Amino acid sequence: MDMNTETPATKPARIPKKDAPEAFRDMAEKGTAQAKVTYENINAASTEAAELIKNSYSTAVEGVQDYNNMFIEFARANTNATLDFVQKLSGVKSPSVFVELWTEHVRKQLQTLSEQTKQLAALAQKVTLATAEPLKMGIAEAFNHAA
Repeated sequence: MDMNTETPATKPARIPKKDAPEAFRDMAEKGTAQAKVTYENINAASTEAAELIKNSYSTAVEGVQDYNNMFIEFARANTNATLDFVQKLSGVKSPSVFVELWTEHVRKQLQTLSEQTKQLAALAQKVTLATAEPLKMGIAEAFNHAA
């Protein structure tokens, strides 16, 4: 078999000279149409991603407000407990009663602080998940649609 012979599969397509401008025009129009579709897909994905980010920030801000409100509520309760303790101490007449009051206050406060810490941690975790998960899933989904 002669290596210089071209087979139908390897022959380049020949465009008649008079149809060349039309073929280039068709190719340019197809390229432009494809570029427009790609641009529209990317634009839609970017808009969707921006909306997800906006919603995620709103969720985060609400969560931080809830966290701060809970923290302030706990601080107020702890301050009131301390003021009550100081008021009880003002009436103490013996060292044994002082030690008893002190021990009881410390035990209650450690228990309270432990519970408050658990509640704050649970709220922080809830806010983090509520903020990050939709953002993670939504952005991946938006850009998968664009691809």
